[in-house]
Amino acid sequence: MVKVLVTGAAGFIGFHLSQRLLVAGSEVIGLDNLNDYYDVNLKKARLAKLQDHSNFKFYKLDLADREGMAALFAQECFDLVVNLAAQPGVRYSLKNPYAYIDSNIVGFINILEGCRHSKVKHLVFASSSSVYGANTKVPFSVHDKVDHPVSLYAATKKANELMAHTYSHLYGVPTTGLRFFTVYGPWGRPDMAPFLFTKAILAGNPIDVFNYGEMRRDFTYIDDIIEGIIRVMDKIPEPNSTLSGDGSNSETSNAAYKLYNIGNHQSVELMRFIEVMENCLGMKVEKNLLPMQPGDIPVTYADVDDLARDVDFRPNTPIEVGVERFVSWYRSYYQV
Repeated sequence: MVKVLVTGAAGFIGFHLSQRLLVAGSEVIGLDNLNDYYDVNLKKARLAKLQDHSNFKFYKLDLADREGMAALFAQECFDLVVNLAAQPGVRYSLKNPYAYIDSNIVGFINILEGCRHSKVKHLVFASSSSVYGANTKVPFSVHDKVDHPVSLYAATKKANELMAHTYSHLYGVPTTGLRFFTVYGPWGRPDMAPFLFTKAILAGNPIDVFNYGEMRRDFTYIDDIIEGIIRVMDKIPEPNSTLSGDGSNSETSNAAYKLYNIGNHQSVELMRFIEVMENCLGMKVEKNLLPMQPGDIPVTYADVDDLARDVDFRPNTPIEVGVERFVSWYRSYYQV
């Protein structure tokens, strides 16, 4: 039985990953601080479903708690660690920047130190498509430089990638970073567009559409994200001495370190996504067309060739299927 630490286990992606691992027979240690960034009751409902499994153990703990994290790694002997805990949200980072430093920087160094001292076989961690920032070449490739973040959230995720590489280089900790692209699906986050739009449409309220609707997103269904994570967990990176080291892309390192995009590798107009949502709900919605918000980027679009090459997987759930599943869950969970 493989023993896996999943941080952010009561979060959207962490919950789904933990469920998948538990069903497969892994022992899962879930960690979450259950903060109130969004509805804690939703987090507790996810957690309750995980606690139905006998091979699940939960720790309420903050990543930034240095002593608590050190004690956790000393007490439990993890084979693998998947770090999905973080302070999310681009717009919230404009209001509360310190939350991102505490969770995404201080918390991540505690994860790295734990993995280093307990000889974890593989650390997989969540990065974000936000790291592409001001890049204009699409689709976004992990081989492109990402030196121009446009939000503090993106900067902390880029910092995580750099920190992980350092630990791979110095201490031989195998690390893999995953740049997720606009994840949606059942049990999703209430601060994200699919949830906000569904809630507003059912209530008969207008929705805010930024950049006057001229936005495109690589919407990626949660099951595809989880499949990608599972496959990458089994693909432990090894040092590669043949890489040139000329600084031209993210793979010019001989450390046991790897980056992948996990996205649906198609960029969908936001207005089309809203149209699909309206069709699934059987209701039209009034749209408030507003200017671009600080920290946002107009287009996301994932190049997943490396993921396909290394783990033989390309996400492919159409938004028509994914949105219908999300709406069905939303109606059931909130009884509307």
